[in-house]
Amino acid sequence: MARLPPHAPNMRIGLFGGSFNPPHAGHALVCAIALRRVKLDRLWLMVSPGNPLKNATGLAPLPERMRAARRLSRDPRIVVTDFEAGIGARYSWQTVEHLRRACPGVHFVWIMGADNLAAFFRWRRWRDIARKMPILVIDRPGSTHRATRGVAAAWFDRRRLPEMAAKNLALRPPPALIVLHGPRSNLSSTQLRALRAGSERND
Repeated sequence: MARLPPHAPNMRIGLFGGSFNPPHAGHALVCAIALRRVKLDRLWLMVSPGNPLKNATGLAPLPERMRAARRLSRDPRIVVTDFEAGIGARYSWQTVEHLRRACPGVHFVWIMGADNLAAFFRWRRWRDIARKMPILVIDRPGSTHRATRGVAAAWFDRRRLPEMAAKNLALRPPPALIVLHGPRSNLSSTQLRALRAGSERND
């Protein structure tokens, strides 16, 4: 069985997953906002084997993405982990189910960008995820209106909490959703890969 990062009952732990292909300053900003506003004890940066909703063409090897994520993560409360590959989790609902069984008493918060909230209804068993962990959404440029008016946002309608409740989100019974606004980054992994590919062609 894959080894999970250190944890203990009553800890508040944020779960921020993705391909991180590559990780960038925008990801670091999400981590910083979540740690500060939600009063997390730890944040697990979960580097996934791959995203079922994305084309795997151009996906860097997992060890390479892990190294890049560790270089980006300077806060000691951030733990970079690839345990999803170890437990064979292809979908996020499998990750959630595993952690609920393996980590009794830990208060997890699922973290995503606003662009992911817009597409959340396409995730396999997304309602199961929402019913088992409170969700924190960090606003992203160009995604605010689309995310807060989408299918998933409508489902969360009466379960959405004000930003001022963020500090206790980890203790809220799910379903619970908070969308946080603040400093935003225009960076995206897709953009960075395109720039890198263009640079390589011009060498």
